[in-house]
Amino acid sequence: MKLHRVGALVIRHLYLYRRSLPRIMEIFYWPFLDLVIWGFITVYLAKYQSQIPGFVTFFLGALILWDMLFRAQQGITISFLEELWARNLMNLFASPLTPGEFLSATIAMSVFKVTCVSLVMGICAWLFYDYNVLVMGLWLLPFVLNLVVTGWGIGVFTTSLIMRVGQEAEVLAWSMVFLFQPISCVFYPLEVLPEWLKTVAWFNPAAHVFEGMRAVLGGTGAPVTNLLWACGLNVVLLMAMIAWFYKTFAYCKVQGSLVRIGE
Repeated sequence: MKLHRVGALVIRHLYLYRRSLPRIMEIFYWPFLDLVIWGFITVYLAKYQSQIPGFVTFFLGALILWDMLFRAQQGITISFLEELWARNLMNLFASPLTPGEFLSATIAMSVFKVTCVSLVMGICAWLFYDYNVLVMGLWLLPFVLNLVVTGWGIGVFTTSLIMRVGQEAEVLAWSMVFLFQPISCVFYPLEVLPEWLKTVAWFNPAAHVFEGMRAVLGGTGAPVTNLLWACGLNVVLLMAMIAWFYKTFAYCKVQGSLVRIGE
């Protein structure tokens, strides 16, 4: 793996943001809009805080963490689509660029997007709603890291599907992550799910992160078990998705579909 090729691809994507309002809006405006809409909903529901302690804290914290997962996934998938839309896939993979280097560059772009979105949402939540995301303390770091890795796994899987199926699967770049939201227990605890769905949710790393977040904010104890499950599942998920990406790339290369998708 050559870092200069990874760096070159990262710089190529960063240049796209210089004069592109839609791309800038993707990082700043849409997260801000999400925060405003959901923030006012939580303010409206705040009068029920006596019945549900820390309701606003739970809701805004969950929203910010969920958006981090979403942007981590998009950082990978949208970077691939940028090359698809620019008809640049054939040029990239005709060069010495390897699939591993391509994935490394998209992961770097994912980190960039998550960092920007986190700063925007954290600052706006503090300014507009007097909510400090750091209220979670040191637990915030492993929560965020696990959600980002979960987003990477979903992003790599989505990219593989688009590569294999073609441009008609582009909609998955925006919708795939929401297929996991009902079993991620973002805004409600795992216990409210039906028994059969609890088993499915238990194997979703994000569900353990949000359960852990509620445990920390509710003061019910340290979510060590949840974090261990999230870490273990994320390792398995990411390794499986990367292996699937390599397999899909090799198949598309043999079949020649990679050239057709890019052109």
